[in-house]
Amino acid sequence: MLVFEKITDLRAQIREWRAEGQRVALVPTLGNLHGGHQSLMETARGICERVVVSIFVNPTQFGPDEDFQKYPGNSEVDVEKLLSTGVDAVFMPDADEMYPEGFSTSIDVGNIGKILCGQSRTGHFSGVATVVAKLFNIVMPDKAYFGQKDYQQSVIIRKLVRELNFDIEIISCPIIREPDGLAMSSRNAYLSEEERTAATVLSKMLKRGEELIKHHGVSDPVAVGKEMMKIIDSEPLATPDYIEIIDPDTLESVSTIESPVVLCIAARVGATRLIDNMVLGEG
Repeated sequence: MLVFEKITDLRAQIREWRAEGQRVALVPTLGNLHGGHQSLMETARGICERVVVSIFVNPTQFGPDEDFQKYPGNSEVDVEKLLSTGVDAVFMPDADEMYPEGFSTSIDVGNIGKILCGQSRTGHFSGVATVVAKLFNIVMPDKAYFGQKDYQQSVIIRKLVRELNFDIEIISCPIIREPDGLAMSSRNAYLSEEERTAATVLSKMLKRGEELIKHHGVSDPVAVGKEMMKIIDSEPLATPDYIEIIDPDTLESVSTIESPVVLCIAARVGATRLIDNMVLGEG
């Protein structure tokens, strides 16, 4: 596995792979790698001849009161984990490499970045779109792999690719969960043992929503949301940010539940903000 810190060095290697007719996949990450990331790499490895993983804690997607300075991760541990995945290269730039002095460009993704998580994380999706666009231009992958857990992010990245004409296929991979249902996330490392148990409330809420919609035929999103809210209200360590039932393409809240929809949740467990979702009615 090759390790690159400089854009020019990574580009030179990718040119060699391209000259040999090999397809290149990109798996962007913030580091602190877990089983969810590994599933993305395995999926990419099954399709493309070369897989590049980026590890970069992107400062522009963190707000002033968020966890940029303490975001969990250890680059040496991450590289060790990657050695057994079949990944061909890891790109680990520092902030100055990605944002040299005087850098001031950003991408405005429009209203879709101001709803759901964008309501409480002002500027977050602009930062995400900007760094992803930079990674796409650096790696120029044939395919890029993202986890469905960040559902809003995946929709915004597809919009980015479509509207800015990137010749890249975006592949969303299923959420990987712990045995008790908790969606794998780097931020789970913040949770105490008691909070870790409490965090399963998110997947329980989704299962309750699924039950009401799929098995009881409830079509009123307000009624479903109230039932989901009862579950988190019973967990003293958890505080909801939002519970929304949305259109899978526009991310707008639906007035009537008709297939397909996405159940989306954001909540704080202790001081840690977690997100989760469930897509209903696909296919």
